[in-house]
Amino acid sequence: MLSKLKRLINNMNLIRIRFWIQLISFVLFVYGGYFAIYLGSKLPIFACPYNGKSAGACFLIPLQHQLSMPVQILLGGAGIAVIFGILTFLFWFIFLNKAWCGYVCPFGTFQDWLTLLRKQIGIRYSTYTQHQFEKLSKIKYILLAIVILVPLLIGVGALGGEWSAAFCQICPARIISPTFGGDFSQWSIDFSTKTSMVLTAIGMIFAGLFFIGSFVKKRFFCFFCPMSALHYIFSKFSFVQLRKDGSKCTRCGDCYAVCDMQIKDIADDVISTEILRDDCILCLKCVAACPEDDALHFDILKLRAFSSTKQGFEKRMGIAKPKGDADDKHTRA
Repeated sequence: MLSKLKRLINNMNLIRIRFWIQLISFVLFVYGGYFAIYLGSKLPIFACPYNGKSAGACFLIPLQHQLSMPVQILLGGAGIAVIFGILTFLFWFIFLNKAWCGYVCPFGTFQDWLTLLRKQIGIRYSTYTQHQFEKLSKIKYILLAIVILVPLLIGVGALGGEWSAAFCQICPARIISPTFGGDFSQWSIDFSTKTSMVLTAIGMIFAGLFFIGSFVKKRFFCFFCPMSALHYIFSKFSFVQLRKDGSKCTRCGDCYAVCDMQIKDIADDVISTEILRDDCILCLKCVAACPEDDALHFDILKLRAFSSTKQGFEKRMGIAKPKGDADDKHTRA
């Protein structure tokens, strides 16, 4: 019974299952407020609070507000609130690791839908060179530094209050997420101060780049997402992991070919067992595309929940079993 269930999971149509999980998650985290659903403000996804109908809020906004408190207050009782916030974020995060990006984040899902639209239109996508990839993937850590350091500078008085939640002011999710509910109020520049004007203008530019970039590159914004960088810092604490058995890898490159994030290590690294990289969105397309038994596997608490298998690969690729195999089976029976 257990082996039958395992074979059923390993042979599943991952694309179809992922599509439905993403659709349900998108509806929940964009429109959940209509059903009085609220899962808190420490979520490890871009569920933007500027969308008043969201079922929760991205952890980065309360983190920025808390860190911007005066140092005396932050080092006092308020520090406990910061620690509690991080622990709550970790509570959510450990269950899915970076699969929050690949399956739940509405902003990631929206990019996948833009990719589908591009395919329907017949426009070919472009890719980064390895040199570009290595340069660009560092930007998310710069943005994470803005999330953390700017509020701290406000707290010590080096920056004014107009810098409050500076990352949110430049984040394209602040502008685009409310649009899903028909609210276009964030599509504007705040002229109240010079700082606000600059930050919100940058936000408008980033929102435009989001649409253009996502249309020609898969998961364009995820390369720059500070939440992805924060995920990676805590990724080893998660119950779920992506692992590789390099001795079973033939370096055929199928896993790299389907990787939306262009992670070359997934094919080239036959040494590391822990193969999760900082740009990974844990979509598991690499596992589904691998034709070697157990070369790649998705583990929950070190138990293999989804493994690459030759049979699963052939089924997903629509490769018909040779007639002789079926005849042999009947003969044996």
